[in-house]
Amino acid sequence: MAAQAPTLEVPTDAELLQAQADLWRHSLYYLTSMGLRCAVELEIPTTIHKLGGVASLPDLTSALCLPPVKMPFLGRLMRVLVTSGVFAADDASESGEELYRLTPLSRVLVHGVVADEHHSQKYFVLAVTSSHCAEAAFGLADWFKKDTEAPVPSPFEDMHGVPVFDDRTAVLDKDFDAVSNQGLAAHDNLGIATILRECGDIFKGLQSLTDCCGGDGTTARALVKAYPHLKCTVLDLPKVIVKAPVDGVINYVAGDLFHTVPSSQAVMLKLVLHFWSDEDCVKILAQCRNAIPSREEGGKVIIIEIVVGPSLGPIMFEAQLLMDMLMMVNTRGVQRSENDWSKLFVKAGFTDYKIVKKLGARCVIEVYP
Repeated sequence: MAAQAPTLEVPTDAELLQAQADLWRHSLYYLTSMGLRCAVELEIPTTIHKLGGVASLPDLTSALCLPPVKMPFLGRLMRVLVTSGVFAADDASESGEELYRLTPLSRVLVHGVVADEHHSQKYFVLAVTSSHCAEAAFGLADWFKKDTEAPVPSPFEDMHGVPVFDDRTAVLDKDFDAVSNQGLAAHDNLGIATILRECGDIFKGLQSLTDCCGGDGTTARALVKAYPHLKCTVLDLPKVIVKAPVDGVINYVAGDLFHTVPSSQAVMLKLVLHFWSDEDCVKILAQCRNAIPSREEGGKVIIIEIVVGPSLGPIMFEAQLLMDMLMMVNTRGVQRSENDWSKLFVKAGFTDYKIVKKLGARCVIEVYP
């Protein structure tokens, strides 16, 4: 005899109305993401910056060269983005027009500004809201139902036939590949100045450092500028190194961190390991351990990554969990808790670690051989 379904608890009127509103929000959050993408594609943050940091709706319509008939619709878009914190607004204009201003969030979306501490996140937004990533997320239910042998491909790889950030990604879509790599570089380089200010002591006394997957050397050059005695080597794939500037400041090595890591006193993995499975991370960490001297000689691995946990409050925790979903949908990687990290360090042969500092949603971790 079939088990009888349990009785469904009926919500109160107030709970029902709140549930309906919450359902709207959660079902329609993608429109906020698409609105953000639209603002980036139209270059609204950059335009407000060029207009002196404040702009009315007519100012924006004119500066963006939009048809005047679209101005009311632009106002509706800006209202959503103001509510979500992308922009700020006030009624301070003499004409009574609402004035839009940049917030810290929209300032990092200003493009074309050259400054040591500014790395525009324009391409990060365009990459993660692209049709390729959205299609992979739309296919999650089918992906869960599919019986697949390990290693399990990501929904992105399962749907499109190639992994993201792979040599074959350009065959899928060369424009998406370019935007993704630009977004990755911007994402990785944002905040290095904060790291140097908040926990620069981790680099003091070091004579040499290898920055694994260091790209064009932006982070390494910031380190050398702060610590001129530090000899920095950047390890990355040949296709990346071939485009790196030859300035004599940074030593570039083309290679694969799964097979060899150049010897140095310290090795840095900045936003690298979350792209990889636990098994691959153990292999990478083992190569890093082989590249450094003993702890007594100053040997260590410096890891800058998300450490998932609710201690930083609900907003940061939600951001961490969404970044974990991003990894699940588009890569074979994962964002990890402190317990997860600890297990990886032990498996890779390390004896101890220390979380030096929490910086926003990320942490700086020293790992010792």
